[in-house]
Amino acid sequence: MQTLSEYLDYLEIEKGLSQNTLDAYRRDLSDFLDFCGELKAIQRTQINAYIRNLHEKKYSPTSIIRKIASIRGFFKWACINEIISANPALTLEQPKVPQRLPKVISVAEIEEILSQNLTKIETVIVELLYGCGLRVSELVNLKINDYDLKGKFLECTGKGFKDRIVPLGTKAVNAIKKYLPEREFFLQKCNKKSKKLLINEHGKEVTRQEIYTFIHNQGKNLHKTISPHTLRHSFATHLLENGADLRVVQELLGHSNVSTTQLYTHISKKRLKDVYFSINN
Repeated sequence: MQTLSEYLDYLEIEKGLSQNTLDAYRRDLSDFLDFCGELKAIQRTQINAYIRNLHEKKYSPTSIIRKIASIRGFFKWACINEIISANPALTLEQPKVPQRLPKVISVAEIEEILSQNLTKIETVIVELLYGCGLRVSELVNLKINDYDLKGKFLECTGKGFKDRIVPLGTKAVNAIKKYLPEREFFLQKCNKKSKKLLINEHGKEVTRQEIYTFIHNQGKNLHKTISPHTLRHSFATHLLENGADLRVVQELLGHSNVSTTQLYTHISKKRLKDVYFSINN
């Protein structure tokens, strides 16, 4: 559908949304339009019927909330651009996302992961996800000139194409230094060239899925289900638990709103209570 393509172009160019977010919007809105039909003919009753259908299909509350947000944004844009004369989703309420505390692991569990027989590139992955709090998308997109090992910092591009500077700890610096000769060897052996930092033994750029699989397998060793984002959550939580300022953590994570970062203070309070009651019960 031409209108949907134009809207996705708007989200990419004007809003700077990532490819993964754009794909989610495309799926949500394509599904919605397949259900409701021609955009200009859609009425509020059809939107309500679609939402009821989502509930009947047992979609999770989070998925339904995301789909409603997609619909609201799409109709608002279509109305502003005079593609439709009236917005049938104008009074459509956006349910609140149920607040769930992010999953974190302890410093001891991070050390246990690093104590495994990791390859040089695997060590870099853990050190940058945990030691720098990077998102997995930021990690796979890191280029060879995005860091300064002498200055001990790296520059990454986050959501909305926002650049930020993140300090590099000594362990991360050492891990990168040990890995770089191996990276060069893989590229030369496979006769490949790349500006990306993470290159696997086949001379190919490491993918998000490869990192997800690696971290998931490390979680199995801990008897836990974890993802790359678990390490990012742990990074933020451990900083706050050790006295870091909330605004500093916000900058390090690249959050545009401090309220997002404040969620980690709730984790710290919960962990504090858990420790207290484990001792005093």
